[in-house]
Amino acid sequence: MTSTLRTAGTAAAARAASRPAAHRASRPGGRARRVRLQTPGKLRVLLVGLVLLSLAWGALGGWVTTQHSSAADGLVRVNERLTLDSRHMYQAIADADATITAAFLASPTPPLAQLQRFEADLATAHDDLSLLQAAGGTPAEDTALASLGGGLSAYSGYVGEATAEYAMGYPLTGGSFLQVASEKAHLVLLPAANTVFTQENAALDAANSQATGLPTMIAALLLAAVTGYVLYRAQRWLTRRTNRVLSPGLVLASLLLVTSVIWLAAGFLSARSNLDSAVAHGSGPAQELALASIGVQQIRGDSVLNVISRSGSASFQDDFLATSKKTGPGLGTWLGDAAAAQQAGGPGMALVATAERDASAWYSANDQVYRLGVAADYSGERNLVVGGGAGNTFAGYNHLEIDLDHALAADQAVFDSAATAGANALDPLEGVVIAASLLMAAGCAWAVSRRLAEYR
Repeated sequence: MTSTLRTAGTAAAARAASRPAAHRASRPGGRARRVRLQTPGKLRVLLVGLVLLSLAWGALGGWVTTQHSSAADGLVRVNERLTLDSRHMYQAIADADATITAAFLASPTPPLAQLQRFEADLATAHDDLSLLQAAGGTPAEDTALASLGGGLSAYSGYVGEATAEYAMGYPLTGGSFLQVASEKAHLVLLPAANTVFTQENAALDAANSQATGLPTMIAALLLAAVTGYVLYRAQRWLTRRTNRVLSPGLVLASLLLVTSVIWLAAGFLSARSNLDSAVAHGSGPAQELALASIGVQQIRGDSVLNVISRSGSASFQDDFLATSKKTGPGLGTWLGDAAAAQQAGGPGMALVATAERDASAWYSANDQVYRLGVAADYSGERNLVVGGGAGNTFAGYNHLEIDLDHALAADQAVFDSAATAGANALDPLEGVVIAASLLMAAGCAWAVSRRLAEYR
């Protein structure tokens, strides 16, 4: 039995001795070789991933900043200008109609200054129309612009006929060419001009929303956060694999990422604050003042048209009451909202307050006009609307329009200053982000390439 066990042990020892030495040593040595073979492949994947992620950050960040910057530039250089053009066009048409009608009602030989004012208004309306047509717009705006193009020519023709009619001694009463021209202005031209003004205001608000919108900027910052996390994990992994505490290239890439993100966030927040201020204290109250100006012109036009028609209809008086309530002053009116939105301590506050006082006095004069009309005192009504005496509504209209123009100019200056500052804050961001991403990609490639070189 003992002999048998000894023989079995000897055989086992012989089999063990017959195994190749390399096979006996294969486990620890083989694992080391597998690590050496796998690590270069992982490093290559890491290199490509970090470079692509850095470039993706630059591409997305650059695109986002470009979108915001171009929207801000468009807001300053295009949208606000077109909004002003549309307001000027409405104002010119309304003033032209009120001026020529009042001029013919006041005297058989209208003053040259009034005729020149009428011609200047029409020229302004045509110029603004050309600029707006060249810029293009929504289908609704294009339709309104087409209506204005044909309507202005027809309106000029009616005024010419009225001039000839008046020269032959025909009175300017209901059914005259002057009434037809004025109705053309009120029923076709001014509603179309108001549509254009509304559409341009909507375009300005959309441009501001695009310039200050958060979704795309948040997406860019999220990608930056992902990139930062990947850089951190990459450095941890390299530390474990290479026993080096820091990788200068990856540290540089991380610093560039942090710097570009801080610069982007600070620039965007500064621009957003300036653009919001430009809208809140500039274009916002300016839009309210423009609507108030439109209301004032409507009241003036209706009072003149009422003198011509002498129909006894209460519709003009009803329109006057409704429009004056919307125009203000008072809480929730156009003038009231414009006053509330003025920049604290700015010149617009005093100018709007002056307009509110003059508006209240002018409404009292217009109320007297309609009382005279109801009493069939047409001579007194006519003198109060177009005469040169004290307290006439034409002088009050001129004063109120000057007040509104000055207040609008003050708000426009506020908008230009704040919006330009906002656009300037966005301008350099694209270059910063793209340059940082390229340097990040170079730093990552350099750092990982050095580790790869150690395996060759």
